[in-house]
Amino acid sequence: MKAFLTIGLVAMTTWGLHAEKKNTEAEMNNKNLFFETYATPFNVPPFDKIRMEDYKPAFLKGMEEHKKDIDAIVNNQASPDFENTIVALDRCGNLLRNVRTVFSGLNSANTTDEMQELNREMSPLMSQHYDDINLNPQLFNRVKQVYDRQNSLNLNKEQKKLLEETYKSFVRNGANLPEEKQKRLRELNSQISLLQLTFGQNMLKETNAFQLVIDKQEDLSGLPQSLINVAADEAKATGKEGQWIFTLHNPSVMPFLQFSDKRELREKIFNGYINRGNNSNDADNKEVVKQLVTLRLEKAKLMGYEDYAAFALEERMAKNEKNVYELLDNVWAPALSKAKEEAADLQAMMKKDGIEGELKGWDWQYYNEKVKKEKYDIDENEIRPYFKLENVLDGLFYVVNKLYNISFTEIKDIPKPHEDAMAFECKNADGTHRGVLYMDFFPRSSKRGGAWCGTYRSQTYKDGERVGPVVTIVCNFTKPSAGQPALLSLDESETMFHEFGHALHNLFKDVHYYGVSNVPRDFVELPSQIMEHWVLEPEVLKVYAKHYQTGEVMPESLVKKIDNSSKYGQGFATAEYLQASFLDMDYHVLKEIPSSFDILKFEAGSMNRRGALSQIPPRYRTTYFNHTMGGGYTAGYYSYMWSEVLDADAFEAFKETGNIFDKKTAEKFRDFILVPGSIDDAMEMYKNFRGKEPGIEPLLKNRGLK
Repeated sequence: MKAFLTIGLVAMTTWGLHAEKKNTEAEMNNKNLFFETYATPFNVPPFDKIRMEDYKPAFLKGMEEHKKDIDAIVNNQASPDFENTIVALDRCGNLLRNVRTVFSGLNSANTTDEMQELNREMSPLMSQHYDDINLNPQLFNRVKQVYDRQNSLNLNKEQKKLLEETYKSFVRNGANLPEEKQKRLRELNSQISLLQLTFGQNMLKETNAFQLVIDKQEDLSGLPQSLINVAADEAKATGKEGQWIFTLHNPSVMPFLQFSDKRELREKIFNGYINRGNNSNDADNKEVVKQLVTLRLEKAKLMGYEDYAAFALEERMAKNEKNVYELLDNVWAPALSKAKEEAADLQAMMKKDGIEGELKGWDWQYYNEKVKKEKYDIDENEIRPYFKLENVLDGLFYVVNKLYNISFTEIKDIPKPHEDAMAFECKNADGTHRGVLYMDFFPRSSKRGGAWCGTYRSQTYKDGERVGPVVTIVCNFTKPSAGQPALLSLDESETMFHEFGHALHNLFKDVHYYGVSNVPRDFVELPSQIMEHWVLEPEVLKVYAKHYQTGEVMPESLVKKIDNSSKYGQGFATAEYLQASFLDMDYHVLKEIPSSFDILKFEAGSMNRRGALSQIPPRYRTTYFNHTMGGGYTAGYYSYMWSEVLDADAFEAFKETGNIFDKKTAEKFRDFILVPGSIDDAMEMYKNFRGKEPGIEPLLKNRGLK
C-alpha cells in the first residue's frame, strides 16, 4: 500500500510538472508579443509570431500607458524643466509607438480585411487620444513655462530645437484655442483622419478590382514575352489558366500601354487606370474628397489661417503659397512647350501607322516608344536584360560603399514583414552595426501601390548608446516569370535608387530625441532624388548593368543611346507631375467651398486654365491622389520638384570635383544632410553642405527643358 502511494505521488508530481509545462507553453503561445521585449536578432519586431488578435489589446494598452505617462508629467510636483517635461514627453508612449509602427507598416505592405477594419475602429480612438494630449491645458502650461525661460536653461542646439518643436506642435494642434473651438477641432481631426483612411482603402479596392482578361493570342501583339509570362501566371493564380490577366499595378499597366499594338485594349486599361475611385460604386472617392477639402479648410480657418495650404506650408521650406506657385510656374512653361513638341512627333508617327484622328492619352506611351526607337534606335526591351534586380541591388551597394564606406550583408535567419522580403544588416566601415534594412520588391493585392520607405523602428538612443533603426523599402516592381529573373525597367531601377536614398537618410540619422527626427516635407526628397543621379553613370553601369544571360556589361553603344534619348519624353513626365502638383495646391488654397462643389469640374478647370494637353492627365487624378487625399503630402506634392532643385544642384557639387565619388563632398552631404534630422533649419543644412542656396538652372538642364 505504501509503495503504491509513493508511486501515485510520483505519478501525480510528474503529471503536475507536465500540466505546469503545458500551461506555460499555452501562456507562451497566447502572450501578446507587443508586451514583451522582442527576443529577435537586433530586436526587430517578431513579424512571424504577431497575431491579428494582438493588435487591438496592444493599441488599447498602449494608449492607457501613454496616458499614465502624461499624467505623471502633469502631476509632477517639481517645477517644469527640460528633463521632467520636454524630454519626458518626447520619450513617453513607447508601447503605443511600437504597435503603431508595426501595424502601419504591415497594413501598407500586407493588409487584410481584418486589418483595414481594425484601422477604421482605431482611427477615432487614436485621434481622440492625441487630441487629449495636445489639448491638455496642464501639460501645455508646463511646456510653456519651460519655453518661456529657454534663454536661461543653457540648452544645446538639439535641445533648443526639441523645445521649439514641442511648443509649436502644441500651438499648431490647438492648445491656444478657446474651449469651444477645441471641441470642434477634435471633431474635425477625427473626421479628417477617417476620411483619409477611407480614401486609401477605396483606392486599393479599385486598383485590385480591375482586370483586363485576354483570351486570344493575337491580342498580345507587341507585348514583351516577360510581360506575357507574368500575365499568364496571374491568370493561372486566379483559375483562368490559358488566358492572360493584366492589372492596374504599375508593372502590368505601364508596359501594356507602352507596347500593346491593340489600341482598343490600351484604351480600356488606360480608362480603368485613370478612373479609379470615379466609378460611382461603393469605392467611389468623389464625395470623400469633397468632404476632406471642406473639413481641412474649416480646420485651417479655425486655427487662424485663410486656407489649408497656408497652415501646412508654414512649417516647410517653401513657407508660403506664392513661393510654391512661382517654382511650379517657372517649370511649367518650358515643360508644356516640350510636351507640345513631343505630341507633334507622336501625332506624325500615328499618321505613319495609318491611324487618323487625334492622339489620345492611351496612345502617348505607345507612340513615345516608337518615336524614341526611330530617333535614337533604342528599345526599352533592349535595356531590361541588363537590369536584373539582383544586379541593380549590387550596383546600389557599390555606390553607397564608395560614397560612405558602409556595407550591406543579407540576413537569412530573421523575422520578416513578408516571406518575399529580404533583410540586410548595414555596417559601418569598422564593422559596427548601423541598422537593419528590409526590401520587399513585388506587387500583390495586399500591398498598396507605388514605392515607399518607412521604419519599423526609428533611430534613437538608449542608456547613452545609439540604437540602430529598422528600415523598410517597399516596391511594386516587375515580377520574375517562368525561366526568367526579375528584369527591371530603367524607371524601376531609378525608383530603387530613389527609395534607397530615403533608407540612407534613416540609417545615418543620429539624433537624441524623436521630436527632432523628421525634416520638412519639401526637404525629405533631397536624399532620395540625389541617389538617382548615379544610376546611369558609366562607372556605376560597368559594375551592375550586366546581361542576365551572358553576364556581358552593357555595351557603350547602348549606354550612349540611353544618354542621347534620356531627355526625350521629359515634356510628358514633367507636365503630368506638375499638373498633379497644381491640382493639390489648387484644392488647398480655396477660401470657400460651395455645397455644389464638383470635383471633376474643378479638376478640369485646374488643367484647362493652364493649357494642359488633353492627352496628358495629371500623374494622379483627384480620385486616386493618395499622396494628398490620403494625407502625408497634403498641399505638399510640389515637394518632389522643390527637392529636385536641391538634388540637381547638390549633384553638381560632386561633378564639380571631377569625381562623382568624391569623399570630401560625400562626407559633407552625410554630415550636413543625412545625419542631423531637423536640428538645423532645412535651408541652413543645405547651405552648410553647398555653401550657397540652390538655383533652378541644373534642374532645367537635367530635364532637357533648357
